[in-house]
Amino acid sequence: MLSKPNFPALELKNFHFQWPGQNHFTLDIPSVSLRVGQHLFIRGASGSGKTTLLNLLCGIHTLTQGEIYIGGQLFQPLSGAKRDAIRARNIGVVFQQLNLISYLSVLDNVLLAAQFAGKALPNAQQRANDLLTALGMHQSLWQKPAQQLSVGQQQRVAIARALLNEPALLIADEPTSALDADNRDAFIKLLLAEADRCGTTVIFVSHDQQLAHFFGSVLQMDNLVAGVIDNDVRANSASLMVAEKQTDKGEHTPC
Repeated sequence: MLSKPNFPALELKNFHFQWPGQNHFTLDIPSVSLRVGQHLFIRGASGSGKTTLLNLLCGIHTLTQGEIYIGGQLFQPLSGAKRDAIRARNIGVVFQQLNLISYLSVLDNVLLAAQFAGKALPNAQQRANDLLTALGMHQSLWQKPAQQLSVGQQQRVAIARALLNEPALLIADEPTSALDADNRDAFIKLLLAEADRCGTTVIFVSHDQQLAHFFGSVLQMDNLVAGVIDNDVRANSASLMVAEKQTDKGEHTPC
């Protein structure tokens, strides 16, 4: 795992967004700070603002007011061109539909991330080789077009592409929504394990509350003011509530 810098992977300050013509904030987050290597699960129902939040973090939309720092760099407010450059170097994205180029080979799909970064990465080829190997993609598959891969193999390619530039932040936009439970869990474990190896912070967005236990922290779209909550705190709170209910019933509370 890479050494960790002394600045947050993601920091939001006075984060407010309002659609033109509306008289209230669509998103209102006082403060969020994610340390390098921290993994956050963002949960929200359809229409709760998950996509808007991701678009703001990726620089597609701009904040009404506030600041975003990614990898220690000011991201918003900046010009569109400067946001594009920071995004390409510091943010990896795993899309819901994976968005691989079907006719390109496995290796070329992964190396696209280096091209999008706008500057030559001298070790890009070796990084791609190492990532694909670590993700269990045999070398015999590297020159195959993406369209010839299984869904599980395509997912591995998407992870490798997202991590190629050693981003401070990886955003996963409901990439498991079409998977059964076994394949979903296997994908999440693989994604987080490889992110840990690369020292990358993960933000995973989904409507499925059952996935929260894979992540160290949770942000609920219906309670943004509460900010990021550690899963250990949530678990302890739930245990305390159970204990209180048992005590109210006259039952013994376990030590």
